[in-house]
Amino acid sequence: MDRRKALKVIGGAGVVAATQPLMSFPAIAQNTPIRIGIIAPRAGIAGTIGECGLRGTTFAVERINAAGGIAGRKVELIVEEETNPKDSIERLRKLVLQDKVDCTQGIVSSGVSLAMGAVAEEMKALLIFWDGTTQDGVKETMPNPRYVFRSTDNECEAVMSSLLAIKHWKGQFKNVAGINPDYSYGRNNFAGFQALIKKFGIDVPVVAEQWPKVGTLDLTSHVAALKAAKPDLVFSSLLFADLPVFMKTAHSAGLMDGKTRFVFPAAGFQHTLLKKEFTPEGMIFGHNTLYFNLDNPTALQKQFVEQYEAKYKDYPNWEADRAYFAMEVYKVAIEKAYKAKNAWPDKEAIIDAMEGLQVDSLGGPGLMRKDHIAEQTFYQGLTTHKNRFDFATITDVTKMFSDQLQKPPGAEFFEWIKTANLKLS
Repeated sequence: MDRRKALKVIGGAGVVAATQPLMSFPAIAQNTPIRIGIIAPRAGIAGTIGECGLRGTTFAVERINAAGGIAGRKVELIVEEETNPKDSIERLRKLVLQDKVDCTQGIVSSGVSLAMGAVAEEMKALLIFWDGTTQDGVKETMPNPRYVFRSTDNECEAVMSSLLAIKHWKGQFKNVAGINPDYSYGRNNFAGFQALIKKFGIDVPVVAEQWPKVGTLDLTSHVAALKAAKPDLVFSSLLFADLPVFMKTAHSAGLMDGKTRFVFPAAGFQHTLLKKEFTPEGMIFGHNTLYFNLDNPTALQKQFVEQYEAKYKDYPNWEADRAYFAMEVYKVAIEKAYKAKNAWPDKEAIIDAMEGLQVDSLGGPGLMRKDHIAEQTFYQGLTTHKNRFDFATITDVTKMFSDQLQKPPGAEFFEWIKTANLKLS
């Protein structure tokens, strides 16, 4: 992977005009752009996810530059590769110290973001994560950061899918099984699912637990173990390239014969690869913060999805929304701080303006909490084949804001589950 990429200037002819022009600002050194560093994976198991996020960023920046920039300054992107924590942190240092970026955005892996957050805070480098948190398991390691802004908690989609499983299937399963990636995300999600069904009076045994390592693409033995256990319900937070492999293998093995129910809280990362021929109807299926095929999308989402389909011959997943949200909350914070001072704001003023800020993203409303954790809109539903695509979409779509799905500031996740007033939407 090429570590150093050329400066990429977004703008020029052919860009999409913003639906609403930015407020008028005095010209500020028009030849001095805002430089934003992006760190995202473009290869390996998360490569397609990173590319989708970059496309969401590009869409946002094209709109911004077509409308005159942020407070009169155009935006330039410098893109670096996200790999392991050590190398990704070196790329952050390069962006901040050598390229002199004003802000860095990106990161898909929670393992990278957990390590990077502390470094950015020490460097006083403004950093907005797409999907990254600073959680060690479910424990927040940076409760009061100044320069780091995090995504929604990793457990949001598991909480939502658990609530939907209870709503649709309570009393219809006598045991459960799980196949989840063998790191904190998978383990916490499955533990959260078990805690939630118990909260709602469903006390059933776990007949099988499978923990493939991230990146494992031979899942034959895992599927065989699940089939032998004869579970009534399988919960799985697989979400990378291993998910389509699991679906094909499970279908071939007869695990999806209609007797077992499936809950996939994060399947939307791979939605276009989950073809109808091996993806059954009636699964609980999560699209996180962007469902591309809403019946009544906002004008912003409609424009983005149509442009994405035309340009890439594909359909976006939620990383595009996370990337758009990061860029939008940064833009609006600058504008807010500029308006307050009638002058270009410094980094500290931009941070102050971002805290508590509400914006519209591709998937719907979002805000940045004062503790620097995002709140966004989540979508899940039941798979259906009744569509114009060769892959499964969802019906009976449920939309929930993350303030119903993630712990409030200062709370511990499993203690919060015990006392939270969680509603079955």
